[in-house]
Amino acid sequence: MLVNTRQLFKTAQNKGFAIPATNFIDLDSARSYVEIAEKRGLPLLLAFAQSHKDIISLEEAAIIGKYFAEKATVPIALHLDHGSDPDYIFKAIELGFKSVMIDASEKPFDENIKISKEVVDYAHEYDVTVEAELGHVGANDTSESSILTDSVYTEVKDVIQFVKETGVDSLAVSIGTAHGVYKGEPKLSFDRLEDIHKMTDVPLVLHGGSSTGDTNLNRCATSGIVKINIYSDFINGAIEAITEEMPTDYIELKKIANERMKSVLNHYYDVFETQPVNL
Repeated sequence: MLVNTRQLFKTAQNKGFAIPATNFIDLDSARSYVEIAEKRGLPLLLAFAQSHKDIISLEEAAIIGKYFAEKATVPIALHLDHGSDPDYIFKAIELGFKSVMIDASEKPFDENIKISKEVVDYAHEYDVTVEAELGHVGANDTSESSILTDSVYTEVKDVIQFVKETGVDSLAVSIGTAHGVYKGEPKLSFDRLEDIHKMTDVPLVLHGGSSTGDTNLNRCATSGIVKINIYSDFINGAIEAITEEMPTDYIELKKIANERMKSVLNHYYDVFETQPVNL
């Protein structure tokens, strides 16, 4: 079923687990993720990132995402990830996305508030939930971003003002993760996460989950983070599987890649201790 994130995140907060947000870039990846969600009876954020607009269009992503979400028996939130352009986000809402992220995290604090509030005001008219980012989760490589950027930690003192003035439904925080693949396992600032969690009831989400380490991610999932984004681990897992099997048939190649991506999601459902959400 196609849903927004409001009840999903509320349940995750109350029960202490996280929900995977899986970036799809084609029909195969979207179908693979939803198949595992159905098999496990668990919720999912089926995410499409604005940075992938040159792979498939927003219109194509909306058609694919809505198709699989609407036929699913488990709750699926079709989510726009890292929307940097409000007009692009508004178009996603019009096309049927039920959850959107406005990422103005590289802007000055006041401008981030202004842009995020503009998106919130528009989205809430359509019963669409909004995620914004405070602080900035940078990139280890260019797999999810065309620009290599440094991370900026979320300032605890800014959280209350940001949430109050924007009205966001969830908040992406920066505590030491980065997009892409790490050369070593990162050290996360769990003290910062604890301080933020104490200050606000707004659901907290984490970007840059790939290669962060199962122990780190499990601790995040059980310490107030309700959604964790994964992308690079799916793509790299598919590449590894293809390299191991070395298929000579294109159809077999796609099957091998899809099966490995399913296996990665299965793994992270366990790490995040994801539970069913009944709507």
